Amino acid sequence: MSQFSFEYPLFLALILLFYICAKWCRERSRAIFFPHVETLIAKTAKKSSLLSWLKWIGIVSAVIALSSPVITKSYSNSKKEGRDIVLVLDASGSMRQQGFDPNDIFKSKFDVVKEVVADFIKKRKNDRIGMVTFADVAFIASPLTFEKEFLTNITKMQKLGMAGKRTAINDALVQAYNLMSKSKAKSKIVILLTDGIDNMSKIPFADVKSMIEKRNVKLYTIGIGGPGDYDGRYLQTLAQAGKGEAYGARNAEALNQIYNEIDKLEASKLNDKKVVEHTYLYIYPLFLAVLSLLLFVYFRNSKGV
Repeated sequence: MSQFSFEYPLFLALILLFYICAKWCRERSRAIFFPHVETLIAKTAKKSSLLSWLKWIGIVSAVIALSSPVITKSYSNSKKEGRDIVLVLDASGSMRQQGFDPNDIFKSKFDVVKEVVADFIKKRKNDRIGMVTFADVAFIASPLTFEKEFLTNITKMQKLGMAGKRTAINDALVQAYNLMSKSKAKSKIVILLTDGIDNMSKIPFADVKSMIEKRNVKLYTIGIGGPGDYDGRYLQTLAQAGKGEAYGARNAEALNQIYNEIDKLEASKLNDKKVVEHTYLYIYPLFLAVLSLLLFVYFRNSKGV
């Protein structure tokens, strides 16, 4: 944004001072009688008018230069540091259970999860988000992408039973961390959501835990349903290995609060620097003032003008 101003605006009052002086401070000199005075006055009228213009242009320009006109430009240099986030969603048969949302008891857990996840995706404007869905097998539903509309549509397309009925949490985490392997983001996050206990993975827990500890990826785990529906200690161990947090949600409202809390904990960093550029313009009125006053002196001393 550009803005014109004077660095020393009070100096502009000098123009008024010069005007008052020109009006009331008359030059006094001895009277001299000239014959043919009317002819002399006619010849000097044009000279007087030109000199007056040159004089005032010089004075006004000099005062404007003294007031230092300046154009100020402000630039906002905002650098946003986004994150890479992989959402790992349980699509096993147990997610078909209803009653998780007290406001709509006919919604399944999976329907509620998709709604909450879609809302979370919309809030992460500066992040790349990917998705891994799992049941008997784990597969990448979406690679890391900035396209939130595409990812929202992918979330809506997820169906129960498309990956089987059982639960392979370890395999899903391996898929999520493999997805992160090519990420160059400074901050990487995996959010695992499940309502079950691992009973289908081919990869042992010890190997998964070791992988999580070695990688610079923060892991949040969320267990939904009652305490007996998922293995809280198992999810806690995973979260500790990933230097994250473990959560439990008994209903839809609690689940929404958990995602909101993660959203706040992992807010994108904003480095906002304001750069101000000043362009000084005094050289232009100063040049005009010098030129006008030089012409004033020249025409005043030249003959026949």
